[in-house]
Amino acid sequence: MLLTFYKYQGTGNDFIMIDNRDKVFPVEDVQLVASLCDRRFGIGADGLILLENDESTDFKMVYFNSDGNQSSMCGNGGRCLVAFAQFLGVISKKASFNAVDGLHTAIIDNDVVDLKMTNVKEIHAKPNSFFLDTGSPHHVQLVEGLDQFNVYKEGAKLRYGLYGEKGSNINFVESLDDSKFSVRTYERGVEDETLSCGTGVTAVAIAMHKANRVEGNTVNIRTKGGDLKVSFNVDTQGYSNVSLIGPAKLVFKGEIEC
Repeated sequence: MLLTFYKYQGTGNDFIMIDNRDKVFPVEDVQLVASLCDRRFGIGADGLILLENDESTDFKMVYFNSDGNQSSMCGNGGRCLVAFAQFLGVISKKASFNAVDGLHTAIIDNDVVDLKMTNVKEIHAKPNSFFLDTGSPHHVQLVEGLDQFNVYKEGAKLRYGLYGEKGSNINFVESLDDSKFSVRTYERGVEDETLSCGTGVTAVAIAMHKANRVEGNTVNIRTKGGDLKVSFNVDTQGYSNVSLIGPAKLVFKGEIEC
């Protein structure tokens, strides 16, 4: 099969995008997805995303980690998929789509995508960290000297040791100033540090607000791949109207035999 694909990135978090509205992609072929995501023998990406038809929204998002398995929500991937949908002419400037965690809406303006994330009602405070689900499970932990921190070693240790086989994404955070933080993330499924993680950035923003380290409802986050912004409303029920805002860009288009 000659497969047409598009490569997108959102703050360095990169994805293989495939228009699967005709249902031609073999979604059960875990090995194929993993090989396409391989950076040495394939296209190379943190994940693969299918854009499919959906009865009630503009499109459906089907997300695979680079290990080839379908996974939970990916925030940067969702933003890139909105940009891809606009490129294909599926949407203009506004989008609604279904993902594994439910309905999302978005607005795109000159490569900047404002994506509505899932509401967050439960935040579990641990002695030195927080755990919450922003469409994917996330551990959030404050550290010092983040630039020199061994994210791969410490992230893998927590991902398996603290959260078992199912695991969690692990975020290490350092405060830069009021309402601005630097974040590095170990992603499960990728099993390594990624340049950026959208659901992780969202989790960090909410966790830092919960920890009273943020004034106001907007948090600026610096990742190794670029800057993102998270805004939200908060009340006694938790966090709602959560937005993940940042760039999403086409890198290249190609074809590959598979």
